[in-house]
Amino acid sequence: MSKTFKEEDILPLLNYGHCDFGENKVQEALLKWPKLKKVYNNAKLHMLGKLQTNKVKFAVDIFDYIHSLDNLKLANKLANEIHKKNKKIKIFIQINLGGEKQKSGINPSELEIFYKNCLSLKLDIVGTMCIPPDNKDPKPFFKDLFNLNKKINLSQISMGMTNDYLEALEYRTTYLRIGTGIFGNRTN
Repeated sequence: MSKTFKEEDILPLLNYGHCDFGENKVQEALLKWPKLKKVYNNAKLHMLGKLQTNKVKFAVDIFDYIHSLDNLKLANKLANEIHKKNKKIKIFIQINLGGEKQKSGINPSELEIFYKNCLSLKLDIVGTMCIPPDNKDPKPFFKDLFNLNKKINLSQISMGMTNDYLEALEYRTTYLRIGTGIFGNRTN
Protein backbone atom coordinates (compact mmCIF):
# COMPACT_ATOMS: atom_id res chain seq x y z
CA MET A 1 0.00 0.00 0.00
CA SER A 2 1.70 3.16 -1.18
CA LYS A 3 -1.19 5.40 -0.11
CA THR A 4 -0.06 8.73 1.39
CA PHE A 5 3.54 8.07 0.34
CA LYS A 6 5.24 10.29 -2.21
CA GLU A 7 6.98 9.31 -5.45
CA GLU A 8 10.41 9.47 -3.80
CA ASP A 9 9.26 6.85 -1.29
CA ILE A 10 7.99 4.56 -4.05
CA LEU A 11 10.93 4.87 -6.46
CA PRO A 12 13.34 2.61 -4.51
CA LEU A 13 10.80 -0.23 -4.69
CA LEU A 14 10.16 0.34 -8.39
CA ASN A 15 13.91 0.40 -9.05
CA TYR A 16 14.28 -2.84 -7.12
CA GLY A 17 11.70 -4.48 -9.38
CA HIS A 18 8.60 -4.47 -7.20
CA CYS A 19 5.62 -4.00 -9.48
CA ASP A 20 2.34 -4.20 -7.47
CA PHE A 21 1.21 -1.14 -5.52
CA GLY A 22 -2.05 -0.26 -3.81
CA GLU A 23 -3.84 3.04 -3.42
CA ASN A 24 -7.02 3.91 -1.54
CA LYS A 25 -8.00 7.10 -3.35
CA VAL A 26 -8.36 7.78 -7.05
CA GLN A 27 -7.27 11.42 -6.74
CA GLU A 28 -4.06 10.51 -4.95
CA ALA A 29 -3.25 7.83 -7.51
CA LEU A 30 -3.77 10.29 -10.37
CA LEU A 31 -1.27 12.71 -8.83
CA LYS A 32 1.65 10.29 -8.78
CA TRP A 33 1.06 7.19 -10.89
CA PRO A 34 0.55 8.34 -14.53
CA LYS A 35 4.15 9.59 -14.68
CA LEU A 36 5.51 6.59 -12.76
CA LYS A 37 3.67 4.06 -14.94
CA LYS A 38 5.12 5.64 -18.09
CA VAL A 39 8.65 5.01 -16.83
CA TYR A 40 7.90 1.72 -15.05
CA ASN A 41 5.50 0.13 -17.54
CA ASN A 42 5.45 -3.18 -15.64
CA ALA A 43 3.99 -1.47 -12.55
CA LYS A 44 0.48 -2.62 -11.68
CA LEU A 45 -1.79 -0.39 -9.63
CA HIS A 46 -4.46 -1.79 -7.31
CA MET A 47 -7.50 0.21 -6.14
CA LEU A 48 -8.06 -0.94 -2.57
CA GLY A 49 -10.35 1.72 -1.13
CA LYS A 50 -14.03 2.41 -1.62
CA LEU A 51 -14.60 3.36 -5.25
CA GLN A 52 -17.28 5.98 -5.79
CA THR A 53 -19.24 5.81 -9.04
CA ASN A 54 -18.32 9.41 -9.93
CA LYS A 55 -14.62 8.40 -9.92
CA VAL A 56 -14.99 5.30 -12.10
CA LYS A 57 -13.91 6.93 -15.38
CA PHE A 58 -10.68 8.11 -13.75
CA ALA A 59 -10.10 4.80 -11.95
CA VAL A 60 -10.43 2.85 -15.20
CA ASP A 61 -7.71 5.05 -16.73
CA ILE A 62 -5.08 4.40 -14.03
CA PHE A 63 -5.82 1.12 -12.18
CA ASP A 64 -5.07 -2.42 -13.33
CA TYR A 65 -6.96 -4.08 -10.45
CA ILE A 66 -9.97 -3.05 -8.41
CA HIS A 67 -10.32 -4.88 -5.11
CA SER A 68 -13.46 -3.13 -3.87
CA LEU A 69 -16.45 -3.91 -6.09
CA ASP A 70 -19.32 -3.83 -3.61
CA ASN A 71 -22.60 -3.04 -5.38
CA LEU A 72 -24.45 -3.48 -8.65
CA LYS A 73 -24.56 0.24 -9.50
CA LEU A 74 -20.76 0.31 -9.34
CA ALA A 75 -20.54 -2.92 -11.37
CA ASN A 76 -22.67 -1.38 -14.14
CA LYS A 77 -20.65 1.83 -14.17
CA LEU A 78 -17.37 -0.12 -14.27
CA ALA A 79 -18.62 -2.35 -17.08
CA ASN A 80 -19.71 0.63 -19.18
CA GLU A 81 -16.41 2.47 -18.72
CA ILE A 82 -14.19 -0.61 -19.15
CA HIS A 83 -15.93 -1.65 -22.37
CA LYS A 84 -16.04 1.92 -23.72
CA LYS A 85 -12.28 2.32 -23.18
CA ASN A 86 -11.49 -1.30 -24.10
CA LYS A 87 -9.50 -1.78 -20.87
CA LYS A 88 -8.51 -5.00 -19.14
CA ILE A 89 -9.06 -4.63 -15.40
CA LYS A 90 -9.08 -7.50 -12.95
CA ILE A 91 -11.75 -7.13 -10.28
CA PHE A 92 -12.33 -8.50 -6.79
CA ILE A 93 -15.72 -8.58 -5.11
CA GLN A 94 -15.51 -7.09 -1.62
CA ILE A 95 -17.44 -9.04 0.99
CA ASN A 96 -18.41 -7.61 4.37
CA LEU A 97 -17.92 -10.76 6.44
CA GLY A 98 -18.26 -8.97 9.77
CA GLY A 99 -21.57 -7.29 8.90
CA GLU A 100 -20.04 -3.95 9.88
CA LYS A 101 -22.07 -0.88 8.92
CA GLN A 102 -18.95 1.30 8.55
CA LYS A 103 -17.33 -1.08 6.04
CA SER A 104 -18.21 -1.69 2.42
CA GLY A 105 -18.87 -5.04 0.88
CA ILE A 106 -21.72 -7.25 -0.14
CA ASN A 107 -23.43 -9.62 2.24
CA PRO A 108 -21.91 -13.13 1.97
CA SER A 109 -25.35 -14.61 1.24
CA GLU A 110 -25.58 -12.42 -1.89
CA LEU A 111 -22.24 -13.47 -3.38
CA GLU A 112 -23.42 -16.06 -5.91
CA ILE A 113 -26.15 -13.86 -7.40
CA PHE A 114 -23.89 -10.80 -7.40
CA TYR A 115 -21.11 -12.76 -9.09
CA LYS A 116 -23.49 -13.99 -11.82
CA ASN A 117 -24.66 -10.40 -12.41
CA CYS A 118 -21.04 -9.29 -12.77
CA LEU A 119 -20.35 -12.07 -15.27
CA SER A 120 -23.38 -11.01 -17.32
CA LEU A 121 -21.78 -7.54 -17.48
CA LYS A 122 -18.60 -9.20 -18.82
CA LEU A 123 -16.49 -7.98 -15.92
CA ASP A 124 -13.25 -9.87 -15.30
CA ILE A 125 -13.96 -11.05 -11.76
CA VAL A 126 -10.84 -12.83 -10.53
CA GLY A 127 -11.49 -13.13 -6.80
CA THR A 128 -12.91 -11.88 -3.54
CA MET A 129 -11.66 -9.46 -0.91
CA CYS A 130 -12.37 -8.83 2.77
CA ILE A 131 -11.21 -6.68 5.65
CA PRO A 132 -11.90 -8.47 8.96
CA PRO A 133 -13.34 -6.50 11.89
CA ASP A 134 -10.79 -4.68 14.03
CA ASN A 135 -9.87 -6.24 17.37
CA LYS A 136 -11.15 -9.69 16.40
CA ASP A 137 -9.26 -12.81 15.44
CA PRO A 138 -9.02 -12.58 11.63
CA LYS A 139 -8.70 -16.34 11.07
CA PRO A 140 -12.44 -17.18 11.03
CA PHE A 141 -13.03 -14.37 8.51
CA PHE A 142 -10.13 -15.50 6.32
CA LYS A 143 -11.45 -19.06 6.45
CA ASP A 144 -14.93 -17.85 5.48
CA LEU A 145 -13.56 -15.87 2.54
CA PHE A 146 -11.47 -18.83 1.39
CA ASN A 147 -14.60 -21.04 1.43
CA LEU A 148 -16.76 -18.44 -0.35
CA ASN A 149 -14.09 -17.99 -3.00
CA LYS A 150 -13.89 -21.75 -3.51
CA LYS A 151 -17.69 -22.00 -3.74
CA ILE A 152 -17.77 -19.79 -6.84
CA ASN A 153 -14.50 -21.24 -8.16
CA LEU A 154 -12.35 -18.10 -8.23
CA SER A 155 -8.57 -18.33 -8.08
CA GLN A 156 -7.60 -15.07 -6.35
CA ILE A 157 -8.10 -13.83 -2.78
CA SER A 158 -7.26 -10.36 -1.47
CA MET A 159 -6.92 -10.39 2.30
CA GLY A 160 -4.32 -9.77 4.94
CA MET A 161 -2.42 -6.67 5.97
CA THR A 162 0.80 -5.96 7.83
CA ASN A 163 -0.59 -7.14 11.18
CA ASP A 164 -2.36 -10.31 9.99
CA TYR A 165 -0.66 -11.43 6.79
CA LEU A 166 0.62 -14.69 8.27
CA GLU A 167 -2.92 -15.74 9.16
CA ALA A 168 -4.09 -14.74 5.66
CA LEU A 169 -1.37 -16.89 4.12
CA GLU A 170 -2.73 -19.89 6.03
CA TYR A 171 -5.93 -19.46 4.00
CA ARG A 172 -4.14 -19.10 0.67
CA THR A 173 -4.44 -15.41 0.05
CA THR A 174 -2.93 -14.41 -3.29
CA TYR A 175 -2.78 -10.66 -2.62
CA LEU A 176 -1.59 -9.15 0.65
CA ARG A 177 -2.05 -5.46 1.43
CA ILE A 178 1.23 -4.66 3.16
CA GLY A 179 1.92 -0.96 3.60
CA THR A 180 3.22 -0.24 7.07
CA GLY A 181 5.48 -3.30 6.92
CA ILE A 182 7.19 -1.91 3.81
CA PHE A 183 6.94 1.87 4.06
CA GLY A 184 6.62 2.33 7.82
CA ASN A 185 3.93 4.25 9.66
CA ARG A 186 1.97 6.86 7.77
CA THR A 187 2.28 10.43 8.95
CA ASN A 188 -1.07 11.68 7.61
